[in-house]
Amino acid sequence: MKFEFHTFTLPNGLRVIHKEVPRSASHVALVVNAGSRDELLGEAGVAHFIEHCLFKGTKKRKTFHILNRLERVGGDLNAYTTKEETWISASFLERDLARAIELVSDISFNSTFPEKEIAKEQEVILDEIASVLDNPSDVIFDEFEERLFGNHPLGRTILGTQESVNNLGKLQINAFVDRYYCPDQMVFASVGSTPISKLKKLCEKYLGHEIGRVSKLNRIVPNAIPIFDERVEQDTHQVHHLLGGITAGANHPDKLPLTLLANYLGGPAMNCRLSLNIREKYGMAYHIEAGYTPYQDCGVFSVYFGTDRRHHDKVEALVDKELILLCNNKLGVRQLHDAKTQLIGQIALAQDSGPAMMTGLAKSFLLYNKVQPLDEFFKSIEKISSDDLLRVANQFIKPDLLSRLVYLDKK
Repeated sequence: MKFEFHTFTLPNGLRVIHKEVPRSASHVALVVNAGSRDELLGEAGVAHFIEHCLFKGTKKRKTFHILNRLERVGGDLNAYTTKEETWISASFLERDLARAIELVSDISFNSTFPEKEIAKEQEVILDEIASVLDNPSDVIFDEFEERLFGNHPLGRTILGTQESVNNLGKLQINAFVDRYYCPDQMVFASVGSTPISKLKKLCEKYLGHEIGRVSKLNRIVPNAIPIFDERVEQDTHQVHHLLGGITAGANHPDKLPLTLLANYLGGPAMNCRLSLNIREKYGMAYHIEAGYTPYQDCGVFSVYFGTDRRHHDKVEALVDKELILLCNNKLGVRQLHDAKTQLIGQIALAQDSGPAMMTGLAKSFLLYNKVQPLDEFFKSIEKISSDDLLRVANQFIKPDLLSRLVYLDKK
């Protein structure tokens, strides 16, 4: 029997998933089920800070040796942090698989976080924060979720604040790593031509030695807060408008209908409703999009657009009109068919990317301890009805149920 992917669990509890594909490039990632929402009081920004500091020295390597280990053979080593995970990934030629796994293991479990390197990375991250603050189209998303979630950890920015980053040190780093960098809340994912038998031996050698500590992960579901409508003047060249609200999350059956609805309304394709009926028809918004972000226990639906202040009221009314139409009218048979076909095609094309394929496998295995084969996933999309979309639209995207944050350019 041919399996679409292989899975196994190491004795210490670390789960592994591998997809064997005939290509010269291979990709691996270790994903830790811990992000900015898991930071305690006084730790804001520490999850992202650790991601930076993982490259700054281990028990047997200095920064140069870490950075040079894969780069010198043409590979790539990277990491990033989300609100719920930390990812350490590598891309390389298949011949260098052992080198990549050993390196990922070394920085994930043996990092020493030297004091002098911590001080350097504080400056780097402060520059990163300043760069984001210079871009209102980025800032507005952070501020919106801060208001949407109130005091809940999901409302914190991933980068932290300038004040919180300045106060981070080795004590906070070690505490976070001790709590969450545990095999039972980790997944190692691999995509490449290596046979599963070989990969298993390498994982046992380089990842199986870590003691099977149990993570102290303890997430609290956010409470709903009152709808807000905040409009503030900023030194910007255009109006930035973000509206949205809390929805169902990754563990809810409505995740797929919400994904389809957001993609149909304002996904990446140029023929989505917001693009056609606002950008193309009126030329009033260069950037307009709808998005759905599923977290573990809740999600966020949003619509963002940037426009000239003289067009703002008109664009806002047009966006509300599109939302109302979805709440009052079922999609026709052809509309629903085309929306499903488009989403399925986008997902299938994304699978042509090794890193994207690996990320999908790892995320699904981390959250659900299983991966739905692609053909079954597509069948789940096909089962979505126009009644499903109408129901979730009325439950989650009615204009009068959505909060708004608007940056108005000063006249």
